[in-house]
Amino acid sequence: MVGSDTRTVARGRSTRMLDGYFKISARGSTVGREVRGGIVTFFAMAYIIALNPLIIGTAQDADGQFLGGGDQPNIAMVAAATALVAGVVTILMGAVANYPLALATGLGLNAFVAFGIASQMTWADAMGLIVLEGLIILVLVLTGFRKAVFNAVPRELKTAISVGIGLFIALIGFVDAGFVRRTANPPVPVQFGVDGFLDGWPVLVFVVGLIATMVLVMRKVRGAILFGIIGATILAIVIEAIAKVGPAGPGYETNPTGWGLNVPRLPETWFQVPDFSLLGSFSLLGSFERVGIVAALLLVFTLMLADFFDTMGTMTAIGAEAGLLDSKGTPPQSQRILAVDSIAAAAGGAAGVSSNTSYIESAAGVGEGARTGLASIVTGVCFLLATVLSPLVEVIPYEAATPALVVVGFLMMVRVTEISWNQLDIAIPAFLTIVLMPFTYSISVGIGAGFVTYVILRAARGKARDIHPLLWIVAALFVVYFAIDPIRQLLGLS
Repeated sequence: MVGSDTRTVARGRSTRMLDGYFKISARGSTVGREVRGGIVTFFAMAYIIALNPLIIGTAQDADGQFLGGGDQPNIAMVAAATALVAGVVTILMGAVANYPLALATGLGLNAFVAFGIASQMTWADAMGLIVLEGLIILVLVLTGFRKAVFNAVPRELKTAISVGIGLFIALIGFVDAGFVRRTANPPVPVQFGVDGFLDGWPVLVFVVGLIATMVLVMRKVRGAILFGIIGATILAIVIEAIAKVGPAGPGYETNPTGWGLNVPRLPETWFQVPDFSLLGSFSLLGSFERVGIVAALLLVFTLMLADFFDTMGTMTAIGAEAGLLDSKGTPPQSQRILAVDSIAAAAGGAAGVSSNTSYIESAAGVGEGARTGLASIVTGVCFLLATVLSPLVEVIPYEAATPALVVVGFLMMVRVTEISWNQLDIAIPAFLTIVLMPFTYSISVGIGAGFVTYVILRAARGKARDIHPLLWIVAALFVVYFAIDPIRQLLGLS
């Protein structure tokens, strides 16, 4: 009896310590919600463990070598390092910044590294540029410049960034599930399903999962998004066992009605010994010898600008969804958030898996109730477990995980009413910010277009003095960013 009482007291003390450190009660959450939210975020972004190796692990550098060395892809090695770094930096985000934001290798950036940078130098040189870019951004954070830029952005533009990201992740969900697809007809970029029709068992799983999740969210069921992912995965496993659907293949070309990313079937083995030999595969300044100082600096600038503003937009959107923003639209401890993100960028390069950055899929966990860094720590632990439990992670297909993204996209979209649509010098930049994120598949492009047009329209209206000086600088940098190819051609670098 005494032993039972002692354990009860110990559990109570541990709960109070967690609550005090993470401010769980103060932010209107519970330990249970944080754990569920962390797991949901992991499920929503676990695809990166399989997808990153397919992008950077299958591309050759200028010397014809694959990442990790050799003339054959090292998929398992890249996957292990991807999960390891994501786990470590996400735990760091939770412990240091106390924010429900998970990090992993950045999609888009990894493709740019693979096909735009490594094609000009060795993989070690390319990863050295990533480390350099992360360190530069960290200096900008520590000097207060990055936060100052964030504070200079008008609140309604921050709202537009949140709304645009909501549309963006909803589109990601629809596309990854095969509900929306590219079309072979050049005038029409996308279409509904296969040739204008929904076809195949996987898309049925997506639709059922989406409807079930929406119903659960509407009825305010605790764990709605997590239950939606688990239920859809179970349905997918049953369907695959009966129908033998098989994988879709890249771009849904080889089997248009197959499963995206993973085939949902119980694995033959639940554990796999990870190979971490990719860690440390970078050369900090090798790129400057290989392509020259000017070309290397332009590559660093391109990487830096994308990383710099993607995170600003993501942390704002997550904060808005979680109700954590202050009256100026700024998240709590934003300086720490930005510092951890900068360290993550450098860590990704040092580990040879490309820049790690904040993931908007964290909104799935926030939609489940996550409000603190405890959720990030749970997500990070899941990533670390995935280094040995990768066969289990590979059970979940896109079609089971993406309904969460669509639902969260809706939840983020509702803030669109906070924008003054009758004030055109605000409305037009907000509109471009919102639509260009999904239309260009880039958060940075949407933010850049919004900043540039805001500065131009406010100046044209005679309110140039009202524009924060830093916004002038950032708008000019985005003009350079958008014109980077003509500039390279002008300098004879392409």
